[in-house]
Amino acid sequence: MKTLKELYRIGIGPSSSHTMGPRNAAEQFLARHPEAKAYEVTLYGSLAATGKGHMTDVAILETLEPHAPTNIIWQPHFFLPFHPNGMTFKSKDKNGKVTDEWTVYSVGGGALAEEGISTNVSPDIYEMTKMSEILGWCERTGRSYWEYVQQCEDSDIWDYLHEVWKTMQEAVERGLEQEGALPGPLNLRRKAATYYIKANGYKDNLKSRGLVFSYALAVSEENASGGKIVTAPTCGSCGVVPAVLYHLKKSRDFSEMRMLRALATAGLVGNIVKHNATISGAEGGCQAEVGVACSMAAAAASQLFGGSPAQIEYACEMGLEHHLGMTCDPVCGLVQIPCIERNAYAAARALDSNIYSAFTDGTHRVSFDKVVEVMKQTGHDLPSLYKETSTGGLAKDYKQME
Repeated sequence: MKTLKELYRIGIGPSSSHTMGPRNAAEQFLARHPEAKAYEVTLYGSLAATGKGHMTDVAILETLEPHAPTNIIWQPHFFLPFHPNGMTFKSKDKNGKVTDEWTVYSVGGGALAEEGISTNVSPDIYEMTKMSEILGWCERTGRSYWEYVQQCEDSDIWDYLHEVWKTMQEAVERGLEQEGALPGPLNLRRKAATYYIKANGYKDNLKSRGLVFSYALAVSEENASGGKIVTAPTCGSCGVVPAVLYHLKKSRDFSEMRMLRALATAGLVGNIVKHNATISGAEGGCQAEVGVACSMAAAAASQLFGGSPAQIEYACEMGLEHHLGMTCDPVCGLVQIPCIERNAYAAARALDSNIYSAFTDGTHRVSFDKVVEVMKQTGHDLPSLYKETSTGGLAKDYKQME
């Protein structure tokens, strides 16, 4: 597994796989061929099907067009065999002759791969890649999950996680101040500010839940409007972890260091799934995005409340298990309906997973590793219309953005 810096990416929404990944690919191709007189980019499968709603074309054109004219070709019904989010870049000379061609895939969380080979040359730094192995290590050594992160990462990981946490908090606070409609044809009204105001009028129990909703909505709405967020593990699921951590910070006054350790534990959970399965909605459905985010947030909450390694593993197992089979079906190809609401609901589920786990000693039958394995197979079995193509599920019968 690679560094958490590749899981927690600070960037601009609305989609890590459809916006961040293609922008990254365009930047790499531009660096290879700054001399080109024209560029041609073909988008395939899910990347093409929901690319306009996810601003894929904007990300690519903003990168390449200042240097040379760029033509984008959309192939939503043609899926390359390796991954649904395929794209082919071509550079051309002054006579229109193709000088180079590069096919690359946006595999989730902003990461790229070429037919199974990551385009990122950073090394694998985690020797143990299964939760069962790391849980065993924790029980043998008396250490915590975050200590395994600390053991594997460079010393600057805490500085990086500090910046991640700062960005998450800023996204919550910006989102709570914004009002009006989100960009796009749905004319979806922002709800975070209203939820926040209403929540403060309730007594403790309802107030607590309403605030969590408002924080998740705030970050997700910032993402949908192209704001600065952190992939946790993706843009489409970026509201879950910040909502849970921001709420616990505000309500329990945990120290900065404890928040960073919780982020490290959450990141480790996301990294395990990314390494052994997928965090791409186009490959695994929404279970791979919001489900994994719920799992990460549940682990973080359990750690903050003093959960044992076994209880933390149980909390994150429940967070993912009860999202198994969730489809990725964004209406009109936008990261808005049902994505934003799902972030709020998953944040509440993460807190419930922590509570449920806290009532146990952490012993249970289905391991986190088993759930990850099942999630991967479930994602493989889901038809493509339920994997970020906006052709099935809740998105069916809605006209996509032209």
